[in-house]
Amino acid sequence: MSRRVISNPSLPAPMRGGAFSSGVEAPQGRTIYVSGQVSMDAEGDVVGEGDIKRQTETVLEHVKTVVEEAGGGMDDIVKVTVFITDMGLYDEIHEVRRRYFAEPYPASSMVEVSALIDPRLLIEIEAVAVVG
Repeated sequence: MSRRVISNPSLPAPMRGGAFSSGVEAPQGRTIYVSGQVSMDAEGDVVGEGDIKRQTETVLEHVKTVVEEAGGGMDDIVKVTVFITDMGLYDEIHEVRRRYFAEPYPASSMVEVSALIDPRLLIEIEAVAVVG
């Protein structure tokens, strides 16, 4: 699937080298909405307690699994929303994101929240993919 980045010189570049695009146009296909994924294993245990990089990897692996089950891949993701408990973790999160997303990066929002479903969780990511 070919995606087109929506950009304009008047828009600010992603802050601090962020791995995201301002906007992404996707051709018609099947839209897959991935619910917020957290860093828990199949038994419900937190993975990577206190380690934002490990939690981000686990979350993105969960997102990848859902998209692959729908017949797509990480390059089909056009939008992610990231919920984090500490905006100071921004740089570490994007370091991991660069291993999962290639340019053109998906559009993205990152929001600091006071808490997630379990106090040991540091991050939650939901995504939208267009497959096919």
